[in-house]
Amino acid sequence: MKKLLAASALALAMGCSSYSWRPSVPEDMRTVAVPTFRNESGIAGLGSETTRQMLREFQREGTFSVRPAGEAALEVQGVIKAAKSIGLDYDRAAYLRNSERRLAATAEVSLVDKRGGRVLVDSRVYEAEITFLSNDDELTAERDASGRLAGELARQIVDDILDLDMKGAQ
Repeated sequence: MKKLLAASALALAMGCSSYSWRPSVPEDMRTVAVPTFRNESGIAGLGSETTRQMLREFQREGTFSVRPAGEAALEVQGVIKAAKSIGLDYDRAAYLRNSERRLAATAEVSLVDKRGGRVLVDSRVYEAEITFLSNDDELTAERDASGRLAGELARQIVDDILDLDMKGAQ
């Protein structure tokens, strides 16, 4: 039994030996600027809301420090290309009125190394979707849901930036 426990502990230690709590992003690349995303979708404010959620996500995660464009090593440039709302469920009591909807958006994002003058990620496409209840006021429900949709896009983008190998990008 002791040998089995010792062997298990050794295997666990060997498996975790390469793991590090430190971020893989080089120290001099840990400042980021996020200009307002251009909005080409039909949902008003989705570009600025996605930008706000991106800033929040970078601050929450903690690896990057958010800076103005002239002071940052990296710049995230984004365009909300499209967004659409689709009815999923109808309320039989209210003649053909949608009660549940799906809101989906597509964004293109580039990551630029401002110090090295290189594009690290060029127009990568991100897609996100959420569902929401609309009841009587579809416009207000869609506007409220767009904040959650922007948050989903922001999480995907920040996660990808954190996973990016920037060691050679100095």
